[in-house]
Amino acid sequence: MLGTDEPIIVRFAVRAAFPRFLMLALFAVAMGYLEAAAVLYLRTLYGGIDPVGPRNPPMSPLPDFGAIEIAREAATMAMLAAVGWLAGPRRARFGAFVMAFGMWDTCYYAFLWLLTGWPASPLAPDILFLMPLPWWGPVIAPVLIAALMVVGGGLAMARELGDGLPRMRASTCLVMAVGCVLCLTAFMLDAIGTLPHGLAAAFEVRGGPFPWPLYAVGLVVMSAGALLAIAQRHDGYAGRLLRARSQAAANAPLD
Repeated sequence: MLGTDEPIIVRFAVRAAFPRFLMLALFAVAMGYLEAAAVLYLRTLYGGIDPVGPRNPPMSPLPDFGAIEIAREAATMAMLAAVGWLAGPRRARFGAFVMAFGMWDTCYYAFLWLLTGWPASPLAPDILFLMPLPWWGPVIAPVLIAALMVVGGGLAMARELGDGLPRMRASTCLVMAVGCVLCLTAFMLDAIGTLPHGLAAAFEVRGGPFPWPLYAVGLVVMSAGALLAIAQRHDGYAGRLLRARSQAAANAPLD
């Protein structure tokens, strides 16, 4: 009989995961450049790179940029989900998706700055997303979440290639969901506040002062959920079997 007091075994096969990391990074960097170029074209047509700056559109009437942007964002999510599914090993496919998402988002802002000089500051406000409502916030806010996604997604992939990524407990899913909802609420707070005036009003609003306390709590809770998911030990028979194999390997004589 195996006891329950064996040490927790968590293995991360970083070397085995490295080729997948490299391919995801290549895709995300290239996609980040394409995203920056597309946004540059669209915002130039709209009359300015800075989303809160003055507008001088070169053409009138303007196309329906809202519909174009929502469709482009949906296509971006589909592409990232597809590459995550292809690159991720078994249970780490979502981890591969969020890792690619985080690298893409970071590279997008890096290339936009290189091409246009904007954002001039990490605290520059930007419209981040349009689904399901407009997200507003300083550039640094999504970049911090993107960094968490890169690290968490990469560790999930390495864990799956190591001793296998355990199925997330319901409590861990709840923690991560609460963190995500808090951060999303912080980004969409201005749009949510105008919903009583109709959906069109929500898409016309520009972001006000960013709710940093709400965002910070969400980021901490989300980080805690990611840590719980990645460091979770195997339960039941699978956990006992892994611990037995590890103990047998440790006690094996050296040649």
